[in-house]
Amino acid sequence: MPLSERLQALKASANLAGLADITRGLEKESLRTSATGTLATSPHPQTLGSALTHPRITTDYSEALLEFITPPSRSISELISTLTDLHCLTYQHIGDERLWVNSMPCVIGQGADIPIAQYGSSNSGRMKSIYRLGLGHRYGRAMQTIAGTHFNFSVSDTLWHFLQQQDKSPLSIKDYKTAGYFRLIRNFRRYFWLLLYLFGAAPAVCRSFVSNREHQLLPIADDHHSLHTPYATSLRMGNLGYQSSAQNSLVITYNCLNSYTETLCKAIIQPHPDYAAIGLLDQQGHYQQLNNSLLQIENEFYSVIRPKRTAASGQTALSALSSGGVEYIEVRCLDINPFDPIGVNEEQIRFLDTFLLFCLLEDSPPSDQQEYQQLQENQHRMVYQGRDPSLQLFHFGQERHARQWAAELFEQLKPIADLLDSHTGKGAYQGALKHEEQKLHNDQLTPSARIISALKEQDISFYRWARTGADANKTHFEKMPLKQEAITEYRAMSTRSWEKHRQMEANSAISFEEFLAQYYGQYHCCQPPSQPARAAAK
Repeated sequence: MPLSERLQALKASANLAGLADITRGLEKESLRTSATGTLATSPHPQTLGSALTHPRITTDYSEALLEFITPPSRSISELISTLTDLHCLTYQHIGDERLWVNSMPCVIGQGADIPIAQYGSSNSGRMKSIYRLGLGHRYGRAMQTIAGTHFNFSVSDTLWHFLQQQDKSPLSIKDYKTAGYFRLIRNFRRYFWLLLYLFGAAPAVCRSFVSNREHQLLPIADDHHSLHTPYATSLRMGNLGYQSSAQNSLVITYNCLNSYTETLCKAIIQPHPDYAAIGLLDQQGHYQQLNNSLLQIENEFYSVIRPKRTAASGQTALSALSSGGVEYIEVRCLDINPFDPIGVNEEQIRFLDTFLLFCLLEDSPPSDQQEYQQLQENQHRMVYQGRDPSLQLFHFGQERHARQWAAELFEQLKPIADLLDSHTGKGAYQGALKHEEQKLHNDQLTPSARIISALKEQDISFYRWARTGADANKTHFEKMPLKQEAITEYRAMSTRSWEKHRQMEANSAISFEEFLAQYYGQYHCCQPPSQPARAAAK
């Protein structure tokens, strides 16, 4: 059904058929640094709770890379409030350390100096640390210091049932939802370059980040300590960040759940020569990676968006998806906004709501290998040339002027924002669109351009500019005390997380080798009968 017809049907339905009942979640990473702006080498603060079991505060790839997780919520203000509280709480427990305000890291030394995240001696904890150790061997540890913001998004069952009736679909509601979320994902991958333009905030890096690495970055004016490309938007999303040449063989068209799970399963269970050369164990018998396949687990596949389902303890993400279908999607291409204390704001979330609903409601033809490669090229161009007024991008095999295409997309977003505003009656969604649309007419309003302008105007290095921002944020949050009830709640969370952590370590009844074998055994069910899964590497 065309987008216009879907919108007309929704407008005529009661309560917009649940269109505005969006559930969201944020996962925001923040790199801990010393007072002088170097990478923190201190362990994750014990008083914040166990990084393995705490529901809201954990670590990502590095011990120094904090990750804040908000509970799912239908309230945007509640998301922002929770994320603000987590920043305030953290500053009470990290002494004179700071939280870096940019996605690209502070001054970093040698790779060996970057601490791998530690999760204790339980089998689950060991697996998480070994996975990260493997990432370091495969891609280098510098990549583990990059931070970003992930946005989780789902719509109500009321909306799914309404759309199913409109489409007269014979599918079960579980399969219809899964197909609908994959429609969203295919469209998102066609259009997410617009998010890199509007919200990309990583146009420059400290020279220490690319030490001993090939790159095509240029100094900023006479500052040889800071590197950039003149029209860059988000270097984090380019080949300096979450990219892997080894994964070029993985072509995922996102046409259906089965092809998605089968492709990733195959990459997890079949050995890869480059990683087999690393070896599974060192000479002392210590694990260097979880396996010698292209992917250790599905999370190693660096995608800009993922289909997700909450997994049970010990269950793989692909197993959860295969059995239960898609529950929500995770947007992974957002940089930290250094101009906002918590790295994200309500206006940006409203734009994301509108953009993702457009991707969900718009027709989405199947994708193929040619389009997959062209979308990869679009990403590369937007990362390094995104603000070039003459930039061209691929759309179904044809090149188009990016700014003109963006203007057309905004016209398609406006009726969706109108519907959302008709539910709230406040005009906030149209306001968010108008704010972002200004960036099409003046690229100097984009975060990436603002950063480059600040570095040039202040005649300051990227490192010193970002360090100044981190100092300002520390002062900001230290002046914002938590309410006593929040302090009590988080203190209880920390205590419970350590209790659960100790229980997991005490209850590890099987060996780590048995634990891994059971875990990787789940990937066998993702393979069709004609392609039996191969045993996990040992």
